[in-house]
Amino acid sequence: MDLGIRGKTALVCAASKGLGKGCALSLAREGVQLVITARGRDALEATAQEIRRLTGTKVTAVAGDITTPEGRAQALGACPSPDILVNNAGGPPPGDFRNWTREDWIKAVDANMLTPIELIKATLDGMIARRFGRIVNITSGAVKMPIPELGLSNGARTGLSGFVAGLSRQTVQHNVTINNLLPGPFDTDRLRSNFAFNAKKLGKTAEELARARSDANPAKRFGTIEEFGDACAFLCAAQSGFITGQNLLLDGGAYPGTF
Repeated sequence: MDLGIRGKTALVCAASKGLGKGCALSLAREGVQLVITARGRDALEATAQEIRRLTGTKVTAVAGDITTPEGRAQALGACPSPDILVNNAGGPPPGDFRNWTREDWIKAVDANMLTPIELIKATLDGMIARRFGRIVNITSGAVKMPIPELGLSNGARTGLSGFVAGLSRQTVQHNVTINNLLPGPFDTDRLRSNFAFNAKKLGKTAEELARARSDANPAKRFGTIEEFGDACAFLCAAQSGFITGQNLLLDGGAYPGTF
């Protein structure tokens, strides 16, 4: 299926590894030109080279922290008018809410709610003027099924979902869609770090917890970044203009609800 986005330009955040990298690679395979960002310059440059080698598409790497005004300015300087925006930023650390300060909460909201809103604000009107735009926010399956030790993430990402629910109904008439991808257990550094955190509390190894989590999933495995990236690419397709304001859960069937 030709997704009809060859020659478009995408800004993909936190794309040096994990889910962001999966999205960047899938878009590149559809012929989309990329600007990718991440904090780690070496990992980012390595990913840019890998995507160029695999797809032949143009990839510009911009190292910086997208959760800061300076990092956003650098990314938008390299890609001021993207057709596609993939918002992504590392989630706040796990912990007990009794230990979180106001500063911890502000940092979480700033990174996982306000940063994507600022990037949407900076790029939306250009998309509307060009009559094409696809915005995908990588949030978390915790928006549907909260994870107790990830309360900072639960709160901030759910706030973003509420904002998107309202805005996306205003932009779709201009062929600009805004949707959220909710990852469940994907084989990423983030998932592994959560296993390590819980292993210390439970007196088990991270490997034991990973095996138990994988076996408990109806799919009997973790997701791959390639699967996640292809779901993102589909939401960015020319044919996806009637899909907006949705929260697409990718979790191998872990969420037990009907809706």
